[in-house]
Amino acid sequence: MRTLGYHRGMIAAEERPAEFVQSLERGLSVIRAFSQDRPRLTLSDVARETGMTRAAARRFLITLEHLGYVTSDGRLFSLRPSVLNLGYAYLSSFSLAEVAQGHLEDLAAELHESCSASVLDDDDIVYVARASTNRIMTIGLSVGTRLPAHCTSMGRVLLAALDDQDLEDYLDRAVLTPRTTHTITSEAKMRAELDRVRERGWCLLDQELEDGVRSVAVPVRDGGGRVVAAVNTSAHATRVPIEALRDDFLPKLQACARQIDRDLAGRQH
Repeated sequence: MRTLGYHRGMIAAEERPAEFVQSLERGLSVIRAFSQDRPRLTLSDVARETGMTRAAARRFLITLEHLGYVTSDGRLFSLRPSVLNLGYAYLSSFSLAEVAQGHLEDLAAELHESCSASVLDDDDIVYVARASTNRIMTIGLSVGTRLPAHCTSMGRVLLAALDDQDLEDYLDRAVLTPRTTHTITSEAKMRAELDRVRERGWCLLDQELEDGVRSVAVPVRDGGGRVVAAVNTSAHATRVPIEALRDDFLPKLQACARQIDRDLAGRQH
């Protein structure tokens, strides 16, 4: 596998168009340096995460602070709630989130398990809707959460829907980092798994993202039949056998996806 020679979210110099504004890229990389695991960072932390000098990181942090996106106690920096405005315009204009939410809530109530919808963003999935009935994972999942596509059921559904060239590009650059001892980390095995998902039209994941967690996912399509998202339901392995996830949960999830498909198509006309 080829590893990226630049920091996450940064575009390689040879791939930048003439009109590319690098200062904007660097400013956004400062915002992306913060995460759920690391909500408060020192100046040195930000410089290290973004690959900037301390002086450059300081300039961007001061600018973001004056714009109201970052706050500081003198040593530690953290994001302010106003940073949510950057994503609100997308969510408020993205009808999938609104359409899916009600259907996911109905399905979650029927299955007594959490259900979610996500889209593919580079090599990650991003949650755009979620109906949570319980917490079975050590990480908190909510709208906006990002997870690696390769070890998530929704991610594999979305990867399997890519055209051949886009999938080749993904497999060429992806680092299939193991999250558990069950995670597929071989490119050959991942290719075979994605072929299986593409043929079946669904993905069942057994404890590859987190020990004890199983999930099943199916695609969501727009009015033109293009896969635009995926929906899934997850359950704890001690509570729901693989057979139940496949034979009982999957048909209900597929029915839910078809309802979302119809509602999306209706909004496009």
